[in-house]
Amino acid sequence: MALRMWASSTANALKLSSSVSKSHLSPFSISRCFSTVLEGLKYASSHEWVKHEGSVATIGITAHAQDHLGEVVFVELPEENTSVTKEKSFGAVESVKATSEILSPISGEIIEVNKKLTESPGLINSSPYEDGWMIKVKPSSPAELESLMGPKEYTKFCEEEDAAH
Repeated sequence: MALRMWASSTANALKLSSSVSKSHLSPFSISRCFSTVLEGLKYASSHEWVKHEGSVATIGITAHAQDHLGEVVFVELPEENTSVTKEKSFGAVESVKATSEILSPISGEIIEVNKKLTESPGLINSSPYEDGWMIKVKPSSPAELESLMGPKEYTKFCEEEDAAH
């Protein structure tokens, strides 16, 4: 999601805790003042995450991305049984600050869309890694997952990106 990360960097740096509920998440997470980064997920430089389980990859935007967006008020998602292409837009997130495209971190067929986000787009803010997931994809090229960052690399990437703003 080609986020324009601006304006909220200072405010986010002052946060003492994340708004993400950790009750059902992996016990292995890396917390920073700007967001939460979970072990077991892969991350794109455009701030989407991927959880690959068996033949299904669940995709959403990261806690870091939703922190910068602010309150999400609308989500545009694709239809099921359509395709996504790595690094191409599959939807958009509108917040009180801006509208940002969501880029797919991998290619594949969309097998499920999180319909809860239509009625409750704020799930992206309150639960980006659980209830706020966006699409589930059957990857067409599982090797694309290897090009994504792990938690440590993504944490470093976010710290460097925030320092540059």
